[in-house]
Amino acid sequence: MKKPYNEVIDVSRDNPHATGMKPMSFVRQVIASCIYPELIDSDKMPLDVRKRAKTLLECIGGSVGCYSDTIGIPIMRDSVSDFLTRRDEGVPSASGKIFITHGSDHGFGLLLTMLVRGDRSPLVGVLTPVPSQDFGNATLVASGATAVPYYLDGQQGWRLHTEELQRALRSAREVCDPIALYVINPGDPTGHVQSRESMEEIIRFVYEEKLLLFANEDHQDILIGEGCMFISYKKVLAEMGSPFSDAVELASIHSASKGFMGEGGLHGGYLELVNFDPSVQIEFDRLISLLVLPIIGQLALEVMLNPLQPGEPSYEHYQEEIQHIRETLVHNVTRAFEVLDSLPGISCEPINGGASMFPRLHLPHTAIHQAKEEQLPDFFYCSRLLEQTGLCVCPGSDLGLPEGTYHIRLCIMTSVDTMEEVLRRLGKFHKQFMKDFS
Repeated sequence: MKKPYNEVIDVSRDNPHATGMKPMSFVRQVIASCIYPELIDSDKMPLDVRKRAKTLLECIGGSVGCYSDTIGIPIMRDSVSDFLTRRDEGVPSASGKIFITHGSDHGFGLLLTMLVRGDRSPLVGVLTPVPSQDFGNATLVASGATAVPYYLDGQQGWRLHTEELQRALRSAREVCDPIALYVINPGDPTGHVQSRESMEEIIRFVYEEKLLLFANEDHQDILIGEGCMFISYKKVLAEMGSPFSDAVELASIHSASKGFMGEGGLHGGYLELVNFDPSVQIEFDRLISLLVLPIIGQLALEVMLNPLQPGEPSYEHYQEEIQHIRETLVHNVTRAFEVLDSLPGISCEPINGGASMFPRLHLPHTAIHQAKEEQLPDFFYCSRLLEQTGLCVCPGSDLGLPEGTYHIRLCIMTSVDTMEEVLRRLGKFHKQFMKDFS
C-alpha cells in the first residue's frame, strides 16, 4: 500500500544514531583501532587514538576477539572508581564495589534477580515512578518482582512528593513485600532533574522505611535547563552524614548507551553498590560472573570514563563535537516548544535534562469516545500519527500513566534536520486531528 511518506521516523525512544546524530569521532576511532590493530602502527589515526587503543589492547589480551574476564576488563573497575570520585568531588569510590555490566538495565536486572530469587512469598515489590521508561518495568517483570507505581506530579515539573511515596508504600504492603525504591534522575521521559532538597527527602524516606535505593543516572551528562546541575545520589548521601551515609543501601547505574555518546548498540555500563553487606557483594559477583561481558561495549565505556584532556591532539575536535551536541539539544528543545505552544490541545512541562520530551495531549471528547471503542486514547492518537505521517512516538499509557491523562514521548536527541521534520509532521497531523474531532 502506498503511504503518504517516504520513510518512518522513530523518535519513540532515545536512539540518537538512528535519528541523525553522529557518533563521537574519538570513541569510534579508538574502537576501530582496537578491532583492526594495524591502524595503531599507521599514521591514519591521531597519536592519542593510537596510544589509547594500544593500552586497551594490552589489557584485553591483544584482541577484541578474546573473552573478557568475568568481572570485566581488569582496568575497568578502577576507571569507574576514578570517574565517580572526580564526578562527586572527592567522595571516595571503592573499585571492589563496582560491577561492569552489559548496560544499566542489565545491572539492575541482575541485582533484582538476586534479591527475588527463589519461591519468596509474598511477591517482592519495587516502588517505580510513573511515568518511566518501559525498560525498567520489563526488567522488574523478568526478574520476578512486581512494580509498585508511584506518580510524579505533572503539574509541578514532575516533582516527586514523599506523601505520594507513603501512599504507594501503604498500598503495596497489602499485596507484596516492597524492598526498594527506584528513581530515575534526570527523568526519562519527563526531563526533570531532581533538586538536592528532593533527593534528601527521598534518602530520609528510604532510611526510615528500610528500603533499598536504586538510582538510574543514565542521562547525567544531558543538562538543558539554564543553570541546571546534576548531583548524584551517592554524593548527596555522603554529604548528609550519619546515620544516613552509613545505613542507606544505594545501587546506582550508568552506561555508555545514553548521554552524549549514545552508543546504545554497544552495551557497556556499570553498577555501584554502597553500604551493601560484603556477603551480598560476593553473591552478586558470583551471579554476574555467569555471563561473559562484551569487549567492545567495555571499550566504549572506558572512553566515556576517561575523556580527552587539554593538550591531547584530538581534544579540541572532541570538545567541538560535545558543544555541537549541546547546541543541537538546546535548539531542538527550543524549536519543539515553539511548535507545541502554537498547537491547540497540547502542552508540555519545562525540560531540564534527559533525552526526551513528554507533551500532554488535551484530546477532544469525541476523539476520546471513539478511541475507547478501539483502544486507549493516546495509543489511538499515536497509531494514526504513524499511519498517516510515518512518525513514531510512544503513547504515555505505555509508560504507566493512568486512564484520563494522555501524553506522548518523543526523543530530542536527533539531528536538527530530523527534529524539524518531526515537528513538521507532528504539527500538520495534530491540527488536522483536532479539527476532525472538534
